[in-house]
Amino acid sequence: MALSSWKTFDFFEVSPVNPPDDESKAFFENNEISCVCSGSENIFLGSYDGIVRILSSSFKILRTFQAHDTGSITHMKQVEGTSLLVTIAEDISNEPVLKVWALDKPVKKTGLPTCQSTLSIQNGRKPFPISAFTALDDLSQLAVGFANGSVTVVRGDLVHDRGAKQRTVYESEEPITGVEFRDESRVITLYVSTTSRILKLVISGKGQGQGARAIEDAGCAVGCMTLDGKNGDIIVVRDDAVYYYGIDGRGPCYAYDGPKSLVSVFGDYIVLVSPPASTTSSTKSNTLRRFGGAQADVLFNTSTFTILDTSLHFIAHSESLVSQVKTLFSIWGDLFALTQDGKIYRYHERSLQQRLEIMYQRNMFVAAINLAQKSGMDVQQQNVIFRKYGDYQYQRQDFDGAMQQYLKAIDNTEPSQVIRKFLDTQRIHNLIEFLEELHEHHKATADHTTLLLNCYAKLKDIEKLERFIKSPGDLKFDLDTAISMCRQGGYYEQAAYLATKHSEHELVVDILIEDSKKYAEALQYIWHLEPEAAYPNLMKYARVLLENCPNESTQLFIDYFTGQYQQKKDVVVPQVVAQQPGYAAGAVNAVQNLKDLLPLPYMNPSAVTSPATQGNVAVAVSDGQLIENPDQLTAPSYTPPQPRTAFSSFVDHPDEFIVFLEACLKGKDLKERDKIDLYTTLFEMYLHKSNEKRGANREEWEAKAKKLIEGKDIPIDTSNVLLLSHLSDFRDGTTLVREQAGLRFDIFRSYTSAKDTRGAIKALKKYGPEEPQLYPAALSYFTSDPKILEEAGDELDAVLEKIDEDGLMAPLQVIQTLSTNAVATMGMVKTYLQQTIERERKEIASNRRLISSYRNETTDKRQEMADLSSKPQTFNNTRCAFCGSPLTLPTVHFMCKHSFHQGCLNMEVGENGQVEGACTVCKKDNDTIRAIRKAQDESADRHDMFLDALARSHDKFSTISEFFGRGVMEVPSVD
Repeated sequence: MALSSWKTFDFFEVSPVNPPDDESKAFFENNEISCVCSGSENIFLGSYDGIVRILSSSFKILRTFQAHDTGSITHMKQVEGTSLLVTIAEDISNEPVLKVWALDKPVKKTGLPTCQSTLSIQNGRKPFPISAFTALDDLSQLAVGFANGSVTVVRGDLVHDRGAKQRTVYESEEPITGVEFRDESRVITLYVSTTSRILKLVISGKGQGQGARAIEDAGCAVGCMTLDGKNGDIIVVRDDAVYYYGIDGRGPCYAYDGPKSLVSVFGDYIVLVSPPASTTSSTKSNTLRRFGGAQADVLFNTSTFTILDTSLHFIAHSESLVSQVKTLFSIWGDLFALTQDGKIYRYHERSLQQRLEIMYQRNMFVAAINLAQKSGMDVQQQNVIFRKYGDYQYQRQDFDGAMQQYLKAIDNTEPSQVIRKFLDTQRIHNLIEFLEELHEHHKATADHTTLLLNCYAKLKDIEKLERFIKSPGDLKFDLDTAISMCRQGGYYEQAAYLATKHSEHELVVDILIEDSKKYAEALQYIWHLEPEAAYPNLMKYARVLLENCPNESTQLFIDYFTGQYQQKKDVVVPQVVAQQPGYAAGAVNAVQNLKDLLPLPYMNPSAVTSPATQGNVAVAVSDGQLIENPDQLTAPSYTPPQPRTAFSSFVDHPDEFIVFLEACLKGKDLKERDKIDLYTTLFEMYLHKSNEKRGANREEWEAKAKKLIEGKDIPIDTSNVLLLSHLSDFRDGTTLVREQAGLRFDIFRSYTSAKDTRGAIKALKKYGPEEPQLYPAALSYFTSDPKILEEAGDELDAVLEKIDEDGLMAPLQVIQTLSTNAVATMGMVKTYLQQTIERERKEIASNRRLISSYRNETTDKRQEMADLSSKPQTFNNTRCAFCGSPLTLPTVHFMCKHSFHQGCLNMEVGENGQVEGACTVCKKDNDTIRAIRKAQDESADRHDMFLDALARSHDKFSTISEFFGRGVMEVPSVD
């Protein structure tokens, strides 16, 4: 690329340097400077008389010392970061002398810097000047080029003066114009330039010892080769161009006509010095010279000073100098130029913002962006340039180009500023592009999503809408807004896709039911969810699903509430799909890329992609791609909710409700409260079905209800059964409950209150043996009305017979009961009365005989006791009652007529001949009598025992007589 096409800027501020004191000023004005180098915050000036002067940043001479006694100093190098200075002095009659100085080590006597080492540079004793010099930073190797075409390399420890070896590594007939080291991957390469060639040779590392190899058959002038320290490239300038040389040979070049006398590198820039033209044949120039004389010669002999940025292809600074540039050096962040007349010019680079402003003024935004990127400007500041560039192109009505710049600056650009510019319908495509990029960068709000989807809808661009909602990666837009807009626009399949992809299960079901009216698909979707996600969706839409899919919905309820719910899984059956053009092919790919497939119509690759409305939603036909995989069914891992939470869902669906309740009751490990709810509700539903107007199976439903409450351990509350049975006029239920509760009298009373004689007789026969009091009640009921008595028939005699047999009523009570009304006649109870009177007469006679025997026995006992206490007794026993042996004295006789040997009794006899003790034969019977009497005495105070026996007795009077005989009624005696 020719420099003539490069833009020229003024990125440098130029100012002359004025030395602060007369000594420094005189030194520069006298032009005594032979060479210059910089480093370590100082400038080093070498003079023709061998003296080195060290200058500060204000160009004041800080220090002066005699470096060489003879010759002029032609080359110097200061090792950056150290105090080492290398000087080379030349005297045409002697070999050049190289010295290494330690500036921080002054000699005690003279105060001069210490010379670390001195070396004469060999050139075969040929008196040719040094034309080029370079050294490594550690001074381990130096290269010196001579005007006779030879190059000498010095290798050794010059810093510590441990000796150095010199070797001529190259010789030619052309003078050496430049030497530079390149250190890369431990291989040190020396580049050599002559007036006609560019060569390189390896002096250390792999390839060492090989001869120099030419890389270009064109050389350069002295001072026209330098090293770019940042990338290691060698820069060579010739009259036609600027050339770069890398490790592999020549690199890029930039055409720039005109002679060059000096090249240097300053930061990212290349500095070129062009000498004045030697001859001018222009007629116009000759004319001007004739008019201007000597002053015109000066004007036309100016040198050109140019600073280039070859990577960005622009000229950072260019000016003409009256005096030619002698040398260039850089320090303190600035570039300095020393002219032949001893003047120094400082070139200070403007700040980045100033340089960018210069480019803004010239509307060179591309160059500004490149400069900002090269300078490492942060992205936010770069975006400012992109916005400026976009505004510029927008003003030029290049809307596409402006949008591209706005997109680049989207990260820190206020979206509303751009959106307002592209709200015109003609620029809607640009607006869509910007909104899409906003979503890609996760900077879109819900309003942006709404606007973008509205734009899609306005253009009816289904393909872009599909691409937007199915974009891979993280969610880039507000999901709720996108789904809402798709639903409003009739794009139900797209809305369902978004909700499915992002696990918004409730939204998916809502779209399928409320928008698409696809109830079966909604039910299947719920069946494919995890238990925790399936439950709320099932409960929310239970009534709608039961209305449209009763059987499947009921089964889902049964599975879930019985703990048998298992999430359905689908597998994809591989099949060959014909290639379809356009959007259909993209839809197929979208389906194949999904991780979790569900058998929903919007996931069918053949589904219609046009906006769907309530009237035109087409149910997609299954293409056989998805089948349920039973191997993937896993055991449920959830806690089933209480069945009662589902009861309200079955309103107006009694048949399905009954199926649900019956299935729940078959489940295992039901809690007691759940059993109560299920049994009670199922009983109620049975009765409800039996009372339906159109129900023709009333007896069947009542039989089910009765069977339900007949079972054992049925946890239905009795009051609930009674209430429900009463409300449904279900008498069997009422009867059964009362029977289970032992309320047999209430069952009989319910028949009598309803004047159901047959029911009453049936209840009497069923419950009479267990509930005897029913017979007196039946007697009263049968004789309460002539019609009832007629219906009862022979049952009245049976009741009277039972009453008489069991003594349930006294005859007087029977007569009183029958006499309460005029229904029963004496003829009806004649037989009963005759039998009763005859039986009682016999009982009275028996009692009288028993009383007479008791009285006679009592009289005899009393007489016997009197005789024992008042009359002498005769003992005729001859044998001992204990041992059976004949009685011998001493003998003991008891009043009970038993006699014993005194030794057999083992008793002590008193002084009066009385024996303390009882007859051993009668003792057992006497003890028993005493125990009975004692028990009677103790029980005389236990009235509760008397009352309990009286309550359980059928013959109350006999019980009273018995306890009277035991002494219960006796009045305690007072001692």
